[in-house]
Amino acid sequence: MVFGHLDKERGDMATESWISLTCRVLGEGKALPHAERNTDAVTFHGEGPVWSSRWGGLRWVDMLAGDVMSLGADGTIGRRHVGGAAAALRPRRGGGAVIGVERGFALEDADGTLTHLPELWADQSVRMNDGGCDPDDRFYCGSMAYDKTTGAGALYRLDPDGSTAVVLDGVTVSNGLKWSPDDALAYYVDTATQQVAVFDYDRASGLTGRRTFVSIPEEDGAPDGLTVDAQGGVWVALNQGGEVHRYTPAGVLDEVVEVPVRGVTACTFGGPALDELFITTSREGLAPGDDPSAGSLFRAAVGVKGRPVREFAG
Repeated sequence: MVFGHLDKERGDMATESWISLTCRVLGEGKALPHAERNTDAVTFHGEGPVWSSRWGGLRWVDMLAGDVMSLGADGTIGRRHVGGAAAALRPRRGGGAVIGVERGFALEDADGTLTHLPELWADQSVRMNDGGCDPDDRFYCGSMAYDKTTGAGALYRLDPDGSTAVVLDGVTVSNGLKWSPDDALAYYVDTATQQVAVFDYDRASGLTGRRTFVSIPEEDGAPDGLTVDAQGGVWVALNQGGEVHRYTPAGVLDEVVEVPVRGVTACTFGGPALDELFITTSREGLAPGDDPSAGSLFRAAVGVKGRPVREFAG
């Protein structure tokens, strides 16, 4: 992907000025190391972080700006505009990326050429929001109404041959989607439900047997993006809660990462050993000058490792 650069920056911050966030363990165990604010507030609505060695590190989106962001090993931040909204992305097996854009999908080739596929709908009040790849290397992205109209969204699947399918309908705010390490379960968030749902999964049947994995009290924030670690733990970003929660495969809350920004949107594992949790944040709903750290990227060492990102086969 061809990016414009914002300077050679970690934003404009020096390392010594990075803001810490704390991570605590619930129950027995030692407190986990503190994490750091990793950039300035370089996004308005940061979302969808993805680490891939194929593209040299971390990418994420400034969703409502329609931009894909990149973080170089030297701290350089890149930005590329891809459409009216940039919802989610994953690496392609042959290089480049598949991207959920405002009303459909786009494919980036290894040389940076960007091709928008036909729009999936014409209604300008609805946009894509979040997504990911399944164990069979197909890309999913879910939608929502800009005004969060109940049931206006859906979850779409893009197959490697370019065909698309509606997997779920009647969704309000389609958000995080990740699979368990054994590929048998898929965890999914429709934010309006205040729940993380879990499905059974196989290629032939797809997502079946939807049930509640965990319910999130409203006072804790709204479930947003999520990721799954190598042990099967489910990490959920709590928007307006200023935290990321880890749940065991049994649905027991066992760790909390406190972030000094209320608008916590998504998280992923990255770094060369996949042992760092990268956390995106948002300025959405804030007045100018409020919460100057909002929109920054944060990073935490949380004592477990993630898994390599699934690539799109198309």
